[in-house]
Order: sequence, then structure tokens, then C-alpha cells
Amino acid sequence: MAGLMTFEALKSAVAAGTVDTVLVCMVDMQGRLQGKRFVAQHFVDSAWEETHCCNYLLATDIAMATPDGYAATSWQAGYGDYMLKPDLGTIRPMPWLEGTVMVLCDVMDHHGHQEIAHSPRAMLKRQIARVEALGLTPIMATELEFFLFARSFKQIAASGFRDLEPISDYNEDYNILQTSREEHVMRPLRNHLYAAGIPVENSKGEAEAGQEELNIRYAPALDTADHHTIAKHAAKEIADQHGHAASFLPKWHHDRVGSSSHVHQSLWKDGANAFFDPDAEFGMSALMRQYMAGLIRYA
Repeated sequence: MAGLMTFEALKSAVAAGTVDTVLVCMVDMQGRLQGKRFVAQHFVDSAWEETHCCNYLLATDIAMATPDGYAATSWQAGYGDYMLKPDLGTIRPMPWLEGTVMVLCDVMDHHGHQEIAHSPRAMLKRQIARVEALGLTPIMATELEFFLFARSFKQIAASGFRDLEPISDYNEDYNILQTSREEHVMRPLRNHLYAAGIPVENSKGEAEAGQEELNIRYAPALDTADHHTIAKHAAKEIADQHGHAASFLPKWHHDRVGSSSHVHQSLWKDGANAFFDPDAEFGMSALMRQYMAGLIRYA
């Protein structure tokens, strides 16, 4: 796994001419990547310190409209800027895009004094800090389920989003024959993500026509969230490169099986899983039982 790049390695790649574009990205309220494409030389010269974006990016709906009701920003109050502060520990190649790397950013106020409290990355970092204050480390993993369609998003939109046709025509759960027909999308998705430092374990068919599942190895919670967001983005881009649409909608058709996102959760202490107790019923430690009770009560 090629994995993450250091800033020094990026500068060397830019000098060698193998990297010419840097995607500088934040994660929006819908879990999508938003940002800018930088000329790589400009990024390593100066933009690695900061860039800016309109603060409406954390106040839009899924269609990028700006509905009323947000206290942070509005047409009435006027739209300002946020600072995007690149997290240089997240630089990674984007192998499905020629000469391109990506870096994730923390979203700061315009003066760079503090993170924007309602940005998804900041919210997660606060919760991680609370857990770590208890001497525990949150370790997570996700399984992403999604549908591949026979046509591209552009073609589907031109049809008024009607008569959607999945890439296959029968339940392909664990089916090797049918998923072989989809390897022109799924093989580059697995391998490109792995080369980008996303610890993909496998993919498989799921329990509906055209439904896929991508499994990513567990990691610290912030890394898992980054992996999850990048994997969804890659699935859409790579599918589009091959003339298909990928959709993570939980239910795209009332007669079809839905797609879920399994989030595996555990708390670790001193390098071991604190949820496991070999002497307890079902192997569930007292901490795990308390954690589960909290999820049932408050989630």
C-alpha cells in the first residue's frame, strides 16, 4: 500500500513533474468533498499554509441550494469566508486522476483562530478528545453499500431520473460470476483506493441487482471517517469514468433492497480491545454493555 505522502515527498514529486495538481478539500454537511484544484507548485510554495472558501459550504442542502434557517450564514446576514487549513498528515495520491494528490483540511474561522464547531471533522475531533480523556481510543470501521447503474449520472438526469437500470439484473450477493462483469469498475476502485492509503480489504456483491459492498479495515476514528468519505468519492468518480452512476442512497426504489452503511465501533485501551472480556457472557465487557446501553438510549 503506497499510502500517505509526506509534504517533503510531495515537493519532490512536484519538482520531478509527476504531480501537477493538488485537491485541497473539506468535508461538507452531506459528507462530500468540496474544495479547489491547485497548481501543485503554487500549493507547495504557499497554499499549503491556508486557503479560503465561502462559508455557505456548511449551510447547503444536497443540491447545493442555500435554504433559510442557518444561524452561521445566510443571504440576510451575508456570506463570508472560512479558512481551509490543510492537514499535511492527510496528503495522499489520487491514482485514478493523473498527476493528482489530495489533502484534507480543517475548517477554521476567517482569522484562523479556531475550528468551525459545526464542521463534520471538528465535531468528530471533539468527541475523540472526550473519549481519549477517559484513557480510551475509539477504533472504527465501515462497510459501504451502494448501487451501480447501467448509465451515467448525466444520462440519468437527462431522463428525468426515471427508469433507472442497475448494472445487473439479479441478486448478486456473493455472486462471483456477476461481480466479474462489474470488475471494470470495482477492480480499479479497490486497487486505486489501496494505493491511496485506504486499507481496503475486499468488495463483494450485495443482496440486490447492481448492489455492491466495499469493506475497509478498522482504524482510529478520524482516519476511518477520512477513509469513508474518500471511498465514497472515489466510487462515484471511477464509476463515472466508465459510464456508470454510483449511488449511496439508502433506498432508491421502494421495491428494491436498500443500502446501509455498517459502522463498526470499539474502544481500545493499552493496545487491546476494551470491549472484549473472555470471561463475560458473549465476551462483552462491562464497558461494552455500558456503551451499547448508551447507543440504545440516546442514538
